[in-house]
Amino acid sequence: MLHLMTSEPEQQIGVGTQDAFQRLWTPHRMAYIQGENKPTGPGADDGCPFCSIPAKSDEDGLIIKRGEHVYAVLNLYPYNGGHLMVVPYRHVADYTDLTAAETVELAELTKQAMTALRTASGAHGFNIGMNQGSVAGAGIAAHLHQHVVPRWGGDTNFMPVVGHTKVLPQLLADTRKMLAEAWPAV
Repeated sequence: MLHLMTSEPEQQIGVGTQDAFQRLWTPHRMAYIQGENKPTGPGADDGCPFCSIPAKSDEDGLIIKRGEHVYAVLNLYPYNGGHLMVVPYRHVADYTDLTAAETVELAELTKQAMTALRTASGAHGFNIGMNQGSVAGAGIAAHLHQHVVPRWGGDTNFMPVVGHTKVLPQLLADTRKMLAEAWPAV
């Protein structure tokens, strides 16, 4: 039953000053802020999420595509809808430490990711890159990962620029399914 407000809105303790739609609540971001799933050290056995994800089902791990040396996975804390990462299975921190086979497959899955994102979402462009080391912005510096972030004309609206907030219109499980279905057959 739809209830139309005809009087003052009910006051709720603990929500701060009422501001209608001036505030977006994103409680899922608190896990990232508090460092949930962050490794406790640089080793593969120090809780590295990129080492544990491949043991999960594709759905539970948000894996879109598995290769022989690398896999593509959705980012739990995306910059934009469809933001994914291409990650080597091997626990390696530096791009220069990849084998030739890992380097080639990382590049191939990146190209395939771009194709899938264009097919599934009509992406107009991409930000692609990796942060090498924590001083360069790597959240998990001990395990190399390349970001593939789809972009659309006008997607940098007032929310990220003024509000420092991203609005993602789709659940990650739904995004994973959509991209897995759009992944090019090779």
